[in-house]
Amino acid sequence: MTTRAINPDCKALARIGAAVRGRLAQQPCVRRYPDERAEIYAIDGFLAPLACQRLMALIDAVACPSALVTGEGWPDYRTSYSGDIDTAEPCVQDLETRLSAITGIAECCGESAQGQRYQCGQYFHEHCDWFDTTAGYWQDERRCGGQRSWTAMIYLNAVDEGGMTDFTRVALSIPPSAGTLLLWNNALPDGTPNPWTMHAARPVVRGVKYVVTKWFRTRTWQ
Repeated sequence: MTTRAINPDCKALARIGAAVRGRLAQQPCVRRYPDERAEIYAIDGFLAPLACQRLMALIDAVACPSALVTGEGWPDYRTSYSGDIDTAEPCVQDLETRLSAITGIAECCGESAQGQRYQCGQYFHEHCDWFDTTAGYWQDERRCGGQRSWTAMIYLNAVDEGGMTDFTRVALSIPPSAGTLLLWNNALPDGTPNPWTMHAARPVVRGVKYVVTKWFRTRTWQ
């Protein structure tokens, strides 16, 4: 089986990756973590404290036990609470506009922003954000916009202890910092999935952790 057959969106993902990479390189506020195997970037202070507080309240309003894409077979793999936050809220609309401006990816390609809340002891084990195109769920995802290209994740608060985001294959551990945006490319330069972007949300030891995540698709998300 050819690479294109296994990864049908790889040509588009390579194009998107190159465009976003070039755009981020021109923005002084963006810093890249120094590991060439994965494209992982950060912007400190991306969201103001008031916006973070409002988003945390919106997460509390919709948070339900988090699910996996596969939906079954992985008990206790993800123990947080999460939910899609209200896109009619001005702070959510502002967030989506700003993420599209930073990345250059059209807003229509972004999934609904998802809020996540991790209470003491909660976690999400090592996982990737790209879809397994050999899995049964892929045909539905393909029709909904295809493969995920970039991930944008914003920490909404600092955590008393624990709650790091670990990129497990490159030994990078990023502690929560209120308002900080993390961006990473889920694909390699040729558009195939990048295994070095495997990551985990480590358990919260003290406090509560809030994040907002937005995934961008190859095509218009429906």
